[in-house]
Amino acid sequence: MNTSTHGQTTEEICILMLNIAPELEEDLVDYLLSIEQIVGFSSYTVYGHGQQQGLSVAEQVSGRRKRSQYELLVSAPTIPIILSGLAEAVGRGIVYWQQPVSNFGRIEY
Repeated sequence: MNTSTHGQTTEEICILMLNIAPELEEDLVDYLLSIEQIVGFSSYTVYGHGQQQGLSVAEQVSGRRKRSQYELLVSAPTIPIILSGLAEAVGRGIVYWQQPVSNFGRIEY
């Protein structure tokens, strides 16, 4: 087994999570792909539970709202760049959070 660490050893690596309404997906993907510091990201469907404001009747009955979540591993200085253009390029109602990553590498074959 061959392991290698991420090439950015001097900058803190973070995970940036973006939680959006499904109808914003195409604009978000286009926006993220336009930022050269982003080398890739993952996305998946999630369901939000909690506050009832703004939910449709069906969502109120089921107690959940369908959302799309995007996960990006980026250097900490890249996060303000990403966040600064989200509202204009993608839309509003985007929930985000970031967490430091203590270790990152690749298992090479």
